[in-house]
Amino acid sequence: MMSLGTILVAGASRGIGLAVAEHLASKSQRLVTVSRTAAPWGEWVQADLSVLAGVEKVAHAIGSDRLDALLYMGGTWENHAFTSHYSFENCSDADITRVITVNLLAPIRLVKALLPALRRSDNPKIIFMGSLSGRDNFSGREVANSASKFGLRGVVHSLREELRSQQIGVTVINPGNVGTPEVLADLAAHNLLGGEAIPLTDLLMIIDCILSLSRATCIKEIDLPAMLGEGA
Repeated sequence: MMSLGTILVAGASRGIGLAVAEHLASKSQRLVTVSRTAAPWGEWVQADLSVLAGVEKVAHAIGSDRLDALLYMGGTWENHAFTSHYSFENCSDADITRVITVNLLAPIRLVKALLPALRRSDNPKIIFMGSLSGRDNFSGREVANSASKFGLRGVVHSLREELRSQQIGVTVINPGNVGTPEVLADLAAHNLLGGEAIPLTDLLMIIDCILSLSRATCIKEIDLPAMLGEGA
């Protein structure tokens, strides 16, 4: 079994973040989970990362410990996103601001705050959960969500250059639909094929692979469409 040190999973109360936290709980010496609502795995830090006070609370929780991996699994999208009811023109300014803040500004702030702890690791990794919505020519209509996911890719490519000399690995994973309970229920409700969702186990294996790489190697970006889904 892979043995990891101190791992932080942001967005650990539901969806992909919850699955990742559960998966890493038995593999890490210390698992810190961050979310606004209760996370059932690891040392839960209740924090809203959309505000600076939440980021500072997380940095305080890590303290003088080393941080071996920072996994930002949090994310949100506009009201009615990915449905026929979505309309950019009807999106409120608050809705747009919330999506950009949670998906883009929060991970930038969190990495900046936790860099000292990452530098203390022998093999530090940063993993962001992006989306195929941030890839060229993807047909998503959700403006704020797509903008934030495109921006996250830019963050990764810039951090890669900024942190290259320190050998801190930075990766973004861009999946299509991932088979969380919420997504599978939505697919069933619309009579869509199971092949249009990526099994959670496949995504977790990719995360394991990234975390197991030596410090000499960095995977910048992984696109992960479902075989029968859009973007394949």
